[in-house]
Amino acid sequence: MSGAGGLAWRALHALLRALLCLQRALLACLRGRAAAAAATSCALLAPAARALGFREARAAWRRRGPARGAAARGRQRWRADGRALRKLPVHVGLVVTEEEPSYADMASLVVWCMAVGISYVSVYDHNGIFKRNNARLMDEILKQQQELLGLDCSKYSVEFANHDKTGQVLNCQSALKVLSPEDGKADIVKAAQNFCQLVAQQQRTHSDLDVNMLDNLLSSKYNTEGKDVFIAWNVCILISLPSHLNISYEDFFSALHHYAACEQRWGK
Repeated sequence: MSGAGGLAWRALHALLRALLCLQRALLACLRGRAAAAAATSCALLAPAARALGFREARAAWRRRGPARGAAARGRQRWRADGRALRKLPVHVGLVVTEEEPSYADMASLVVWCMAVGISYVSVYDHNGIFKRNNARLMDEILKQQQELLGLDCSKYSVEFANHDKTGQVLNCQSALKVLSPEDGKADIVKAAQNFCQLVAQQQRTHSDLDVNMLDNLLSSKYNTEGKDVFIAWNVCILISLPSHLNISYEDFFSALHHYAACEQRWGK
């Protein structure tokens, strides 16, 4: 191996170790917060608060059956709330650290994200339960979409890290990705291999390796401009909620309000 190649491998090895340590520290932090109250950590990128009555809408739908006009008015109101916020996240990650996640409550969070106009939603639990039982989660999301938003989302798309899909293209302008602990590490290794190939082909040198380079190598793997990739240095804010069990829309919207009120200093 050439001297430059050896230096590149050593630099990559050090960077990979640092990234894995950062990942472990982030997960340890999330689990530590959960120890006191089985926390659900939501990287909720966020709007301001007004109680919108999702539960009342669901109860009314069950009493009277779906009213298309009422559902349309609800959609307009919830979307207006999203537009009224100073800033709305493009991508929200819902990280559950509880041992027994709730499909109904997670589906509510996903549908609320859609209702306010968030484009990308990622769902993660450290046991991989949602990913293994994606059909069950999908059924719950579809049911709540129809109940709360009056949408026919039979073509809703769920995508996994290996790019397998169920259904077709989402007709609600939101994309959902279901993740587990096994996702991500292989992508970092692949990015490192790609960089070494570039060095071997003399298209890059070992001194080109930095955060931006690795960011580009990771993001180029995805067809959603990296919005489904939670690279540690790209996460804007972490917001912890006591639990996702029986979570209310008010709790969700309060977290969004917290995000909207935050001043992002971008490391300054």
